[in-house]
Amino acid sequence: MKKIIKQLRVLLPLSLLVLFSSCLGLNLDISLNANGSGTVTVEYQVSRYLDSLGRLDGNERWNTIPVGRADFERTLDRLPGMRLLSFSSREDERDVVFNARMEFETIQTLLSFLDAFGERSSFSGDASSGHLELILSDGRENNNTAIDRLVTEVFRPYSVNINMTFPNGRSKAFSFPTHEVLTSSERIVIEFDW
Repeated sequence: MKKIIKQLRVLLPLSLLVLFSSCLGLNLDISLNANGSGTVTVEYQVSRYLDSLGRLDGNERWNTIPVGRADFERTLDRLPGMRLLSFSSREDERDVVFNARMEFETIQTLLSFLDAFGERSSFSGDASSGHLELILSDGRENNNTAIDRLVTEVFRPYSVNINMTFPNGRSKAFSFPTHEVLTSSERIVIEFDW
C-alpha cells in the first residue's frame, strides 16, 4: 500500500502538468516593422493523445491554447489590432501541428496576445528602439527528481523556439528544450533589444 501511495504522489503531479501543458513544442517567429506593427507566426505541436483528450466531451476545459481556426478567430476577436492572416493544421504519427500567421498593429497588441494577463512580459521604449522581455519560467522551488526525470523523457522531442526580426533587419533567437523550461529551478527570461 505504501508503494502505491508513493507512486501516486509522483504520478498525480505529472498528470496535472501534462494536462495543463498541452502545448508541447512551440515555434514563434516575430517580424517587427519600424512603426511597431508586424507579423507573428506561431507553430505548435500538441501530442495526438493530449489533443484527443481535450476534445472528449466534458474535457474541453483542459485546452488552454487555441486548437482550431475558430479558436484563433475567437481569441483575436478579443484583441483589437490583431488579424489572422492564415491558419493550417496537419497530423503526423506523434503530433497535431498547428500553424497560424497573424498581423498586429502595435507591440502592446502583440504582448496582449503572447501574455493575456500581462504578468509575464514587459516592454519599454518605442518601435524604433525598445526592450522586450518575456518570462518563460519562474523557476520551480520544490523540484522532484523522479518527476523531473519523467518530464525530461516525455518532453525530450519538443522545444520552445522564439525568433524576433527587428526593423533594421537584425534578428535574435532563443531555443530551449521544453523539458528544461518545465523543470527549471531557475527563472528563464528572454530579452530582445533593438
